[in-house]
Amino acid sequence: MSGSSPAARLQRLFEGRRLTPTQRRIAHSMVRRAADAPFLSSVELAELAGVSQPSVTRFAVALGFDGYPALRKHLREVSPVDAADADGLEDTFNEYQQAVRAEIENLRQLSELLADPAPVERAGRLLAASRPLLVLGLRAASSQARGFGYFAAKVHPDVRVVDEGGSMLHDRVDAARRAGASALMCFALPRHPREVVDALAYAREQGLTVVTVADSAFAPVAAHSDLLIPAAVGTGLAFDTACAPMLMGRVLLEAMCDGLPEAQARLEDFDARAAARGLFVE
Repeated sequence: MSGSSPAARLQRLFEGRRLTPTQRRIAHSMVRRAADAPFLSSVELAELAGVSQPSVTRFAVALGFDGYPALRKHLREVSPVDAADADGLEDTFNEYQQAVRAEIENLRQLSELLADPAPVERAGRLLAASRPLLVLGLRAASSQARGFGYFAAKVHPDVRVVDEGGSMLHDRVDAARRAGASALMCFALPRHPREVVDALAYAREQGLTVVTVADSAFAPVAAHSDLLIPAAVGTGLAFDTACAPMLMGRVLLEAMCDGLPEAQARLEDFDARAAARGLFVE
C-alpha cells in the first residue's frame, strides 16, 4: 500500500463498506484531505465533515476498528507522509500555488485509477453502442457535459446534451429512450443538484445504463450509477476546480472512439469540410 497516494489508500479502505450517508460524508472529507487525515483529531475531522464527534467514532467502528484512535494509528502506519514536513512544505507556497498543487495531486490519483483500464474500456463500449447518446450535466457540471458533447458529436452519429434542468428533464430522457438510447453519460460535480439524482434514478427505471464521472465514489449519484468513475475536484479556491473530471471526460472520449469503427473517417471528413469552409485560422 505504501506505493500509492494517500487518497488511493483511503479509497481502498472504504471500498465494499456499507456506510450511512453521514459516514460517506466523513469518508469523502478524509479523501479530500488525504495527506492530513492521519493527523486529524476526531473533533477536527468532525468539524471538517460537518458532523458530530460521536459520528466519527461510529464511522471508525463501522470500518472495523475499536475506535477513532485505532483508525488514526492505522493510517499513520501506512502513510509515508510526515505531517511536520508536509506543513513546512505547504507554507512555502501561496494560496494559488497550493490550489495548483492540489490539482496535480488529483491528476496523480486519476493516473493511479487508470492503471486498471477495464472500467474505462467498458464505459467506452457502452457509450459507443448507444444511439442516441444522452449526456447530462447540470449547474457546475454543465461545462463538462457541453465539452464532452461537442467532441463526441464529431465521431458519434447522435449526441444529445442536456445541460439545463427543469420539468422537461424527464421528457428528454423519455425521448432519447424512445429513439433507441441504451446509455446515459453523466457528469456530476458538487454541489450536487437534487434533480440530477432524480434524473439518474428515472433513467435507470427506463432501462438506460448510467455511466457517471463524479467528484467522489461517495457522491449522491453513486447509488443511481451503473458505472461510476471518480475524479476529484480542487477545493482550495472560492470555486471548485475540475481538471481531473475534464481529463476523465477526454479519456472516455478516447475509449468511445475505440468502440466506433467509423470514428477516424468521421474526423477526417470533418477536417476536410472545415478546411473547405476556412473554419479555423491556421
